[in-house]
Amino acid sequence: MRWKKLFWPASALPVLGLLAYGLTRDPNIIASPLPGKLAPEFALETLEARPLSLADLRGQVVVLNFWASWCLACEAEHPYLVEAEHKYSDQDVQIVGVIYQDSRSNAERYIRKMGGSWPNLVDPGSRVAIDYGVYGVPETFFIGRDGIIAYKQIGPVDRRVLDTWILRLLVGEDGRSGSLSSDTSRVGRSAGYERRTPE
Repeated sequence: MRWKKLFWPASALPVLGLLAYGLTRDPNIIASPLPGKLAPEFALETLEARPLSLADLRGQVVVLNFWASWCLACEAEHPYLVEAEHKYSDQDVQIVGVIYQDSRSNAERYIRKMGGSWPNLVDPGSRVAIDYGVYGVPETFFIGRDGIIAYKQIGPVDRRVLDTWILRLLVGEDGRSGSLSSDTSRVGRSAGYERRTPE
């Protein structure tokens, strides 16, 4: 009988240890396997019912932004996207929005209010969001001319993030235009959580 009194507290120790470890972890950090890999292909319709695929954009730097009209952080980052659209309008940069779990009418209203003329894609059933591992908005992927994802931003982008990754992809780490394939260690996700691929 006495061993039972000792067994129950002792059996709780591993559970308490796991709980304590879990409380020290940042729940917002979710590793993404995509930086450094080919971006998943997609073919969707824009809000204007025009078809657009990732293959159509090959050779350009693509800023793929998942957003929703109900997302306050999306509203906060939107002016920076509008600014980047104007700033890089004469270069091979294409911003593409993917509407996340939102209605077409709400998205159209949002774009009319907030501005921006880049294509915004309707993603029925969030199939593309699932392919990209999106678990909340905003999330933004920076894709090089070669179709490789260089960086994943979890949370809103700002001017610094946009300029850093757009310019890095336009020029390339090695001074050549358009890709980071010569230095695959320079890929990452969200500031402060840069992921380095093995040499």
